[in-house]
Amino acid sequence: MDAALCAFGADGTVTHWNREAERILGWSAGEAVGRPGLAGWAVRKEDADEVEARLLAATRSPGRQVHEFALLTKDGRRVLVRTQSSAVLGPDGRAAGVYCAFSEVHTQIDLERSIALSEALFVDASWGVVLVDADLRPAVVNAHAARALGMGRTAVLGRPLGDLLTQGVEELESALTHVLAEGTPPAAAELWVTLRSDEAEPTRRCWRSGFLRLASPLAEEPVPLGVGWLFQDITDAKRTEQESSLLRFRAQQLHRAGRAAGECEDPTEAAAVHLDFALAGFADHGLVDVVGGGIGSAGGGSGEGGAGDPSGGAPSLVRAIASPAGAPGPSEAVPPTGIPVAYGAGHPAAQALERCGSVRAGAGPAVAEGWAAARKWPDGTVHGLCVVLRSRGRTLGVATFLRGPSRRPFDRADATYAEDVASRIAAALDLCD
Repeated sequence: MDAALCAFGADGTVTHWNREAERILGWSAGEAVGRPGLAGWAVRKEDADEVEARLLAATRSPGRQVHEFALLTKDGRRVLVRTQSSAVLGPDGRAAGVYCAFSEVHTQIDLERSIALSEALFVDASWGVVLVDADLRPAVVNAHAARALGMGRTAVLGRPLGDLLTQGVEELESALTHVLAEGTPPAAAELWVTLRSDEAEPTRRCWRSGFLRLASPLAEEPVPLGVGWLFQDITDAKRTEQESSLLRFRAQQLHRAGRAAGECEDPTEAAAVHLDFALAGFADHGLVDVVGGGIGSAGGGSGEGGAGDPSGGAPSLVRAIASPAGAPGPSEAVPPTGIPVAYGAGHPAAQALERCGSVRAGAGPAVAEGWAAARKWPDGTVHGLCVVLRSRGRTLGVATFLRGPSRRPFDRADATYAEDVASRIAAALDLCD
């Protein structure tokens, strides 16, 4: 047995002594069996009466009795042990002796700590804990992990991870497989996942995850039982970190653009520099359209209401600056032909001009063929952001930023940044004669 075991007859004589008892105390079975009690060899004489009385008390009490006391080893050391003793009944139903299982207290405490830790992790832990078997299916899930996965604790068990996650399942399975094969990794990993749910746009979550390979302590060779997966949701902190990094980058771009534009003699070139710096990491293409006859024309800007056409209709927009739609390169001024861009009714640029603000547009999940062409935007465009150009109380035109399908739609923070860029472009264009 893994536990030390000894037994006593009704008169207190030692009748059994196993190998674990020999390992702990050093006395062999031949030396122990037949001795009249423990006094003088396994217990100090001063303590013998109390110890034997507590052990033999099990013959008069039902169930198991638990005690702690010190035993002596063969070399004279004292070992604190925890014992469980119970009566051994004879054929007549009377107590014929006592058997006693014991172990070192620190070993027992270690075991109890392990059990207590396991219970606490699966009941009270403030982070997710999942035991994944060798088939990569959850075997045990704590309450926090079940809430994070959006399911009950029993509903998660035995299901493939692909039934729980729509995105990030490949990365998670790869990490679990690596741990089973190679062992516990040295550091935690950050996994972005999306839960499988009925929501139209499920939220992506970032889970900081640690993995532990579990092996049976009873096997002669380490046989993996599965993986312990501990994770904590750090989505809010991660998004705050990303937003802060993005704000720092955009502030640096605005600073660099201002320094570069200050070296340009031509105001139109300065406006193109501002547009180029803004496109980095922000959009795929950029366009600048000015009101009326183009840059440098008399009366090109409109007043506070944004209506500058003599006929009383919406003002026309003439292309002034455009980034290359094919191979990458710097934005360049368009030759001043004075011909308005053929924007249709309700075009985002016209709406921005009318509202004197920003307008976002998107093709939606199913991109209709010709959506970009109908708006006079480069092929492949699926997201647009039009921002009005204002300087000295006048509307000078519209700046348009475009994204392809590999980028996310423009949001409110993007519109704020685009408005900041547009104010700098407008200030540069306002210097044109």
